[in-house]
Amino acid sequence: MPFIITIRARRRFWLASTVLIPLSPFALSATHAQQSASPDLLPPVQVSPPKRVETARPLPEQKPKRRQAAAKPAPKPPQQPAGPQPGVPNSGQNVVSPTGIVTPINQVANSVTVITAQDIATQQYRTVPDALNTVPGLNLVQSGGMGAQASVFMRGTNSNQTKVLVDGVDVSDPRTGTFDFAHLLTADMAQIEILRGPQSGLYGSDAIGGVISIITQKGEGPARWTALSEAGSFGTFNQSIGVSGSQDNVNYAASVSHVHASDIPVTPLQLLPPGQQANGNSYDNMTYSTKTGVDLSDSLTWNSVLRYSESTLFFTGNNTPNADFTVFFPDAQQSQQTVHQFTGREEAVWSLLDGRVKNYFGVNYTNYWHADITPGVDLTAVTTGNRVKYDWHSVAEVAPGQNLIVGAERENSNLNTTDLSAKTGNSAGFVEWQSNFAQRFFLTANIREDDNDNFGQHMTYRIAPAVLVPFTDTKLKASYGTGFKAPTLSELFEFFPGFSIPNPDLKPEQSRGADIGFEQPLFNDRIRFGSTYFKNDITDLIFFEPIPGSFLGQNVNIGHAITEGTENFATFNAIDRVKVRADYTFTRTVDADTGLQLLRRPKEKFSVTALWNPIDPLTLSATVLHVSDWSDIDRNTGAPLTAPGYTIVNLRSDYAINDQLKLFGRIDNVANVHYQNPTGFLAPGLGVFGGVRFASYGVK
Repeated sequence: MPFIITIRARRRFWLASTVLIPLSPFALSATHAQQSASPDLLPPVQVSPPKRVETARPLPEQKPKRRQAAAKPAPKPPQQPAGPQPGVPNSGQNVVSPTGIVTPINQVANSVTVITAQDIATQQYRTVPDALNTVPGLNLVQSGGMGAQASVFMRGTNSNQTKVLVDGVDVSDPRTGTFDFAHLLTADMAQIEILRGPQSGLYGSDAIGGVISIITQKGEGPARWTALSEAGSFGTFNQSIGVSGSQDNVNYAASVSHVHASDIPVTPLQLLPPGQQANGNSYDNMTYSTKTGVDLSDSLTWNSVLRYSESTLFFTGNNTPNADFTVFFPDAQQSQQTVHQFTGREEAVWSLLDGRVKNYFGVNYTNYWHADITPGVDLTAVTTGNRVKYDWHSVAEVAPGQNLIVGAERENSNLNTTDLSAKTGNSAGFVEWQSNFAQRFFLTANIREDDNDNFGQHMTYRIAPAVLVPFTDTKLKASYGTGFKAPTLSELFEFFPGFSIPNPDLKPEQSRGADIGFEQPLFNDRIRFGSTYFKNDITDLIFFEPIPGSFLGQNVNIGHAITEGTENFATFNAIDRVKVRADYTFTRTVDADTGLQLLRRPKEKFSVTALWNPIDPLTLSATVLHVSDWSDIDRNTGAPLTAPGYTIVNLRSDYAINDQLKLFGRIDNVANVHYQNPTGFLAPGLGVFGGVRFASYGVK
């Protein structure tokens, strides 16, 4: 039994170091600047009759007047034009992640891509990995289809160096500091913001590569019911139902979503021992979420967000060794992974001086429960991790266009396994200044001090100016910042028998990063293009190193890596019924000690998405995605190799029967291209899906 457990630990570490933490040279969780649980991304919706508000919302956030009960809006024509393309800056799009408060996207210097609820509906994204696949500046790696472990490498940094927030709550695993995107469903999402570049000056630990901030839907207007049902290839059967609205001083939103797939080919046949058959993955996920808000008075609001998911994945692990233990084959029997995740935030908002000063008092809670069943191991490995954060921050409009944000936080994290109980904590304070001069010059600057229970104090900062040039409206932007990644509870305290020992003396990974770029609109923004150059220098990287004279190893701070590249885009909306967006990312990553390319960072990524409305009710979409080759390792032996690139085409369509009902269908990987990303794990081939969406009014 100890020998089997040792093998299992080795394979688990191999998966962690190649899928979630795959820097071959290159995870205590620290606090971060707190976003509001329920930001107003748009002004209050006018429902009788519908009107589009063209002006950007003033800053800081102004609380809308108390809502009154409203009649159901009159049905609108079934026209459903293609919406704005993700990531195209315009004065009508608001974002939260670059500054921590609602800001028009054309007033920030940061490189940020926005995926809206309409984008999610049009492109039929069911999980967050689906939505992130074509985003510039990042590489998505998923070890199979739906439900399989999914990691993001932003601007060439490590997969555990990106902060992930849902309604302002850090959703990373308190044990490992990583986040598996596979279990995050999109049914209740209003906006996904992908903020690139080091952001620790505002968000603390983990934000070396950037921040992915997800904002769920907030109720507004008359009660609106929504539902979706879908079926298709790989035994797919998905459903969701939700309700949202507001009345008087209360807003509410609730959602239940379910995804299921029963036969997803993942293991390449050539990796199996002779005579062994491949077993397809199966996956099931139930997610429940609520978001509520109550205006207790003209100056006091209470917000609450809760999210719970339970998922089960049956997959083929690599735990079967050959005679001399140099090769580990895929197992004949499947492993089972069950994950329960619960996150929540309770928040009080106190407004002073007619809303010019807003104080936010909040408590965040994150709980992870993992249960792993491996063939040949009698015991079920159960791990739990908890994180509680108490925070306060204040947003003050010092003068028109001049905002001051100050805040303080305390976070406590703990880990519990069969053999270990460990905990840590972090306190932090931060200050940010945001300026808007004559709607032409914009500046955001922040500084932050973290005081960690294990490694002490660490200061980070960021400055990001942007200019809109008169007459041409050219946007010139730049930023410079520092980042850090705290060692995780697992790295500090967890012991894997026969394989590794903990290292309580680990220091944080550190980085310095800069970018500079431009964006140019033409012909009243019907054409827009831009380019950004970025560079990151990352030191003290945590790397697993064997201990001389021993079969054991230990994590130590010895790595140094450099990542740099360009992110380029162009949008074409010259014809009202046709919209096109193209993105091209070039990334160079190098181990500064060996000169080798870092694992699973393709040098080139290119995508084109076109939307066409031939008639008002019908929307057609096509996406081409190309990813160049990359450095990887063999799944069975761990030997280095170069993985070939791939090109896939996806098609989408939907047809609005009326204002309440829409039919949709999609074809993924139209040419049935066979590719592996990562190596040793088949990506899904040709898939055909279809279904129906319902809304009591305004179906998307």
